[in-house]
Amino acid sequence: MIAPGRVMLALLAAGQSRRFGAADKLSAELCGMPLALHAVASLAPIAFLDRVAIVSATAVDFAAHGYRCLTNPAPEAGLSGSVQLAAGAAREMGAAALLIVLADMPYITPALIAGLLGAAERPADVIAASDGTRPSPPALFGAARYAELMAATGDAGARALLRTGQHIVAPPGTLIDIDMPADLAAAQARFDAIRGAARRSD
Repeated sequence: MIAPGRVMLALLAAGQSRRFGAADKLSAELCGMPLALHAVASLAPIAFLDRVAIVSATAVDFAAHGYRCLTNPAPEAGLSGSVQLAAGAAREMGAAALLIVLADMPYITPALIAGLLGAAERPADVIAASDGTRPSPPALFGAARYAELMAATGDAGARALLRTGQHIVAPPGTLIDIDMPADLAAAQARFDAIRGAARRSD
């Protein structure tokens, strides 16, 4: 297990969101607040060593929520540029591990993050969430992996490393990300259904 106070959180929020259209996806409203702030709210209770948001053009004010913002100057080059910035920041901070989370995943829970941290034992560990068929972020990388992350290229990011790591199966639906307007509408419908069920049970 690794304590959150030894881990740097990197929230990746610099994607171009081509499938979403011209709108700022991370600012799009979901249940009354910007999409990206759902992940921010879920992660807020966890006492990380540091919080960094890798950004490009979004209007979401991550700094107002306790994040240091690092600008990815070339988001068109793919996810790897953001991964490189995150790993470099973690190395400079002296973090024992780096937790990478995508800002467009509104269902991430503290329990899932606790599971990732709880599975870490060595500086070379890679612990990734999984839907039972493939690994994905959120993912934890021990400090011994920073050099590999900083050498990542293209849009695959750390995908190859994720495949080699330990996989923690997340509850169904937890790893859904929002790529298109239809995904956002489905997410809103899901939240509405959950709230409706909660009201009926009261």
